[in-house]
Amino acid sequence: MSVEADTLSPPARHPLRLPRLDKSLWLPIAVVAVLIAFFSATTDSFATLRNFTAISGQAGALLIVCLGGTFVILMGSIDLSVGAIVLFVAAASVKLLNLTGVGGGVLFVAAGIGLLLGLFNGVIYAYGRIPSFVATLGTLSIFSGLALQILEGRAIQFDLPGFEEIAIGQLVPRLPNIALCALVAWALAVLIATRTRFGRYMYLIGGGETVARTAGIPVRRYKIYAFALSGLLTGIGAILMVARLGAAGPSIGQELLLNSLAAIVVGGTSLAGGVGGPHRTLIGVLIIAILDNGLNLLGVTQYSQMIVKGVVVIAAVLVSRERILGAIVK
Repeated sequence: MSVEADTLSPPARHPLRLPRLDKSLWLPIAVVAVLIAFFSATTDSFATLRNFTAISGQAGALLIVCLGGTFVILMGSIDLSVGAIVLFVAAASVKLLNLTGVGGGVLFVAAGIGLLLGLFNGVIYAYGRIPSFVATLGTLSIFSGLALQILEGRAIQFDLPGFEEIAIGQLVPRLPNIALCALVAWALAVLIATRTRFGRYMYLIGGGETVARTAGIPVRRYKIYAFALSGLLTGIGAILMVARLGAAGPSIGQELLLNSLAAIVVGGTSLAGGVGGPHRTLIGVLIIAILDNGLNLLGVTQYSQMIVKGVVVIAAVLVSRERILGAIVK
């Protein structure tokens, strides 16, 4: 009788054994703390309210763009065209604004253009059955070429007085509106990822596409949804960047591809899919924004900053290599 009881009872846990911490969660938070401490000690102007306001403004558009890209990477795919979508949406929106006087409705126009470009990516990827890397590499070139034709190689200023207030205004003191919009978008993205069918399906598809398809999930349709959402958020980010900068030029969105991928991966979303989410992307965006700001204050050249970011991305992938090992980015 006692033998059966011993057999059925769960094994006793060691009283001193602590639960294993997830390094993909605590490590990025630790990096944020270390960066803040380092730049505060090495530059006098870093730890000031004015500079933190500047950092939040710089991080706003990046966070919005990264949120859409997070869902794509979460399902094990990748979108290389985000920078090109920003360039195209910015160019087309400003051109349309100046020609038609659409006014504040340009926000919806930009979101709609981004949505259509994202749908285009998704349809090519899902129905063409080619790797997302190849599909979006091709559309990167297409969107960039079309945008540069619209711009004719020069920057175009928008003709709408007060439009810049949607980005640089401060409904909340010391917090630019672009950062406030980004935080609202982040909260909605976290809600979508954790509380909706779409979010659950992103994790399931990223964890195993074959298993997800066997379970009856319409994988192809949700792949298109993910790219459409990415395009929509990228379009919103693009028009907010235009409002903040005051113009759309050939260089807008140029660094977004590296910065967005770096932020998503550094934040803890695995390139193999199924692990991470938009809640972690916020941490990754903070790392990239603080790094950019601190290096600029230290007088580090742009080319050296590119080297640092590349090292950061490689290091982040190495940290999560257990999850990526043996997996293929789809």
